[in-house]
Amino acid sequence: MMILAPSMLSADFKVLGEELKTTEENGAKYIHYDVMDGMFVPNLSFGPGILKSIRPASMLVHDVHLMIEEPIRYIEAFAKASADIITVHIEACEDLDATIAKIRECGCKVGVSVKPATPVSVLEPYLDKIDMILIMSVEPGFGGQKFMPIALEKIAQAKAMVEAKGLNIDIQVDGGIDAQNVEDVIKAGANIIVAGSAVFNGDTKQNTIDMMEILNKYE
Repeated sequence: MMILAPSMLSADFKVLGEELKTTEENGAKYIHYDVMDGMFVPNLSFGPGILKSIRPASMLVHDVHLMIEEPIRYIEAFAKASADIITVHIEACEDLDATIAKIRECGCKVGVSVKPATPVSVLEPYLDKIDMILIMSVEPGFGGQKFMPIALEKIAQAKAMVEAKGLNIDIQVDGGIDAQNVEDVIKAGANIIVAGSAVFNGDTKQNTIDMMEILNKYE
């Protein structure tokens, strides 16, 4: 299933509820929620309180991407705030097995992400414990960056690893994706597309429709 996950980082917070509803009504299934701590990445964003407050605004899947050091400290808080999927960075976890177990214990699906410089092969020992791989196609921390083509090879490698083990794992890609390059990302093997500026900059409704028209070709 092809899924569009608009990144809330790029939304207009003056009308956030309306923005979320617009994406949902026009085909988006997830809302991607970027959490930054100013340590793992050089930026700050949202906490669990805002996540909890947006739940009544839509029925979108709350896809929480923790770009924070030792995310195990905050898993329970984000789960209680309405996270459906919690993704952590392998580079940020001292004990990834324990972090994965904590996410499961809290009733959420598990995602694990790799930064652009991290080979996807590091995820192979964890594949039977997770639901989603997140390939970063920009350096995590800021919206509006340019897509890094090296990500296409990593997507294909992740897809091959998953298929070799006969597993059903989603492959999500985040960073610099727009209507011009999204088909390359899909063809490489991704099925969950995170898009921030491409959805929320300009006409949110039309941008969502345009992205969904492309994704729907690959259903």
